[in-house]
Amino acid sequence: MEKLVNIGQSIQIKGELTGNEDLTIEGKVDGKIGLKDHNLTIGANGKITAEIQAKTVMVIGEVVGNITADDKVEVAATGSMRGDIVAPRVVLADGARFKGSIDMDRKPGAPGAPPRPGIPGATGGAA
Repeated sequence: MEKLVNIGQSIQIKGELTGNEDLTIEGKVDGKIGLKDHNLTIGANGKITAEIQAKTVMVIGEVVGNITADDKVEVAATGSMRGDIVAPRVVLADGARFKGSIDMDRKPGAPGAPPRPGIPGATGGAA
């Protein structure tokens, strides 16, 4: 049986978070999340500012940053996502908030133009 790890809403993490287990985040993470072969759920109280790589990603809370998934990214009706998504399957529920681009043609990790680095809107040019 797979373990499920939960980061509670009072927890704040800055830096790189990696692991070999499914993970649910209800707290705040700022940095990078890597769960290559596992599932990541951003809970209703989760506030993530990070580059994310996982097998599947479910966004119920808030994500600012790019997501790369080997299987699927789903943004629930209560979810908010600002960044680029690279995944073969993407679900945006009715009511979900999303700003960014979606690439479903390219396999994650395959050669090609990678998602734009960094957090969307973090760097600005002349308008």
